[in-house]
Amino acid sequence: MRFRSLLLAVLALLAIPGLASAQVESREGIALQNQIQELKRDIQALRDAVNRGTPSGSSTLGANRAPAPSGNADTATALLERVARLEDDVRQLRGQIDETANAQKRMGEDLGKQIDDLTYKIGAGAKADPAAPPGAIPPRSPGAAPAIPPAAAPGTPPGTQIAKRTAEVALQDGNAALARRDYAVAEASAREVIATPKSPRIYDAQFLLAQALNGKKDYQGAAVAFDDTYNRARTGAKAQDSLLGLANALTSIGEKRAACATLDKLKAEFATPRADLKDPIAGARQRAACR
Repeated sequence: MRFRSLLLAVLALLAIPGLASAQVESREGIALQNQIQELKRDIQALRDAVNRGTPSGSSTLGANRAPAPSGNADTATALLERVARLEDDVRQLRGQIDETANAQKRMGEDLGKQIDDLTYKIGAGAKADPAAPPGAIPPRSPGAAPAIPPAAAPGTPPGTQIAKRTAEVALQDGNAALARRDYAVAEASAREVIATPKSPRIYDAQFLLAQALNGKKDYQGAAVAFDDTYNRARTGAKAQDSLLGLANALTSIGEKRAACATLDKLKAEFATPRADLKDPIAGARQRAACR
């Protein structure tokens, strides 16, 4: 009966939801998983020892089993105590996991509120202040600015209808302008694509706009544009770059607390950032004086 109780206790421990399949990366979680594996090996060894003392044809857990040696009974008692300790460890670990999940949720909600408040202030300032930076834009409306039409080639007769560039050509020209630090042309190209209804390249254009505004040192407008890019595709190809750009822009306008929250969000959502972003992320945390 002692071995049967031990086996049931172990099965109950291993049946705790998420314990067998969860990938716990904390030091405590790894140690607990090692203990459970060791316990399973001890259980199997005890089971083998009991089976060796069981007459042929009788059930391992049945009433007809031959009495187990007293040494096995002592082992079973010790293992039952270990099971009880492991159950306590599992409860504590699950509590820590729940606390971490709740903290990340609160962090995300707090960051969202800070960004929304900052975006509102940016938009209000851009409307109220006639001397606002030329690139400042109201919140959540990056496509509201009129697109700059493509220039006519020299010698083109006045009134000639100029064909509009495709989104691909506009982005190509915009990125080329960004590379040579012609931020005004890069911004105009980005807005041209964004202003095109249902363009499949709006996501790329939004990121180009954020980079162009950042290059112009319009950090308020860049913060809004980077945030918009991230929200368009939170797992997209530019998601990590957008969060990093948002954090740097926030630092540049003195919003270091929000910048650190953004970098924490980047770490939480992308535990293994791209290799080329590791040093820039570390630099961003240093500039924002994050803990």
